[in-house]
Amino acid sequence: MNERSWKDKVALVTGGGSGIGRASCLAFARVGAAVMVSDIETVHGLETVRLVEQAGGRALFVRADVSVPSEAQAMVAATVAGFGRLDCAFNNAGIAGARGTVADYEDAAWERVIAVNLVGVRLCMKHELKQMLIQGSGAIVNNASILGTVGFAGASAYVAAKHGVLGLTKAAALEYGTSGIRVNAVCPGFIETPMLEDAGFTTDPAVRASIEALHPMNRLGRPEEVADVAVWLCGPEASFITGHPLLIDGGYIAR
Repeated sequence: MNERSWKDKVALVTGGGSGIGRASCLAFARVGAAVMVSDIETVHGLETVRLVEQAGGRALFVRADVSVPSEAQAMVAATVAGFGRLDCAFNNAGIAGARGTVADYEDAAWERVIAVNLVGVRLCMKHELKQMLIQGSGAIVNNASILGTVGFAGASAYVAAKHGVLGLTKAAALEYGTSGIRVNAVCPGFIETPMLEDAGFTTDPAVRASIEALHPMNRLGRPEEVADVAVWLCGPEASFITGHPLLIDGGYIAR
């Protein structure tokens, strides 16, 4: 990747305090972009900033709950105030939510998953797009998951939200294709992150083995494998790609 093409570029990463988000902040910094790290957890977000700076990059932190309209707006405003512009956004923040069948899923739990994983992406895009329209260019990547393309029993809220993210991505790509703005999505398989650990998928060896076996490569993905693709989609090498859901799934969907 040509680092000169990233000179003076600014990237915003939501959910940047851990997992795929942290790996993405480091990946953007590695190619030369300044990074705004956003997370709901201040301690985790500041640690990502420290890691970026330790590696020689530039980063700032802004705390934001992406499901709150005023906080999503303030997050983008802080990025522009801190770095002067916004060239790339990786809308990665998300929660796994509770497990349960459709008939038994608690309403409040359902609404929280939709609020963060779908409404939050829409709110972020709303303000990211406004800034990119002012600049006349930009690239957005949304984290949609393989469960934006297939079902998964017991995770209806997550599946519904991620399907919605793909629809939102495609609609925005059509709306802003002539404005110099590209909008794509990544669809990771099961990635070894704190979110997967919290859901109990990696702490029990038998469960982990069953999840790994769902992927023809017979392993979990690594956060860096998603991060590098997100950066690539934002870069000049992907200049004719928009509205695309890119699978990073070890063959999960090919089964």
